[in-house]
This record gives sequence, C-alpha cells and structure tokens, in this order.
Amino acid sequence: QFVESGGGLVQTGGSLRLSCAVTTSGSVFRLFTMGWYRQAPGKQRELVAAITKVGETKYARSVEGRFAISRDNDNTMVYLQMSNLKPEDTAVYYCNIDVGGNGARAWGQGTQVTVSS
Repeated sequence: QFVESGGGLVQTGGSLRLSCAVTTSGSVFRLFTMGWYRQAPGKQRELVAAITKVGETKYARSVEGRFAISRDNDNTMVYLQMSNLKPEDTAVYYCNIDVGGNGARAWGQGTQVTVSS
C-alpha cells in the first residue's frame, strides 16, 4: 500500500516535497526499485523518476535537473523534491514499485500538484 502526501498549489518556479509511505517491512522495501509517476488530466500516467535499491536514479527528460528522488529504507519512505515547478508539472503524483517503467502494485490515492502560471 502506498500513501502519498505533500502536494498542493504553488506558483511557477516554486518547490514542493512529496512523500510516499510504503506499507511493508524494511527488509522487503529495500529490494525494490521505487518510482514516482504522474497523471495529468486527459493524459496517460508516466514515470517521472525512479530509484533503485542501491540508490541509482533516473528521471524523465522533462524533469531532469529540477526533481530529485530519494528513499529511506529503514522507514520505508520515498521522496520527490520538486523545484522550479512549471504549469506542465500539474498532475496527480503517485508512487509505486517500478518494473520496467510501470507500477507493479495497486495504486494509492495520489497527491495533487497544481502549478499556477
């Protein structure tokens, strides 16, 4: 189970930090690559950032240099630090176990991020 939080309304150029609490044991959590995804109205859900069990990260081209993903294996948390936000970042953001760019488990409720111009 994934519980996302930290979204909100910000102006262009602002920052937000999203958090995702993952309901599992630390020993299981640290085995998986975790990802943050987003879905804008009328669009498909897309992978924004991912972090492997050893901390290697990858980002969608549209967010590279602005977003940073991190994880806390002991507390089974995943974070997404978002900076220099743009209106096109407006979406519902979700976290999940990432397998090949897709979420592998049932989705949580997500957290809404709205960037005003």
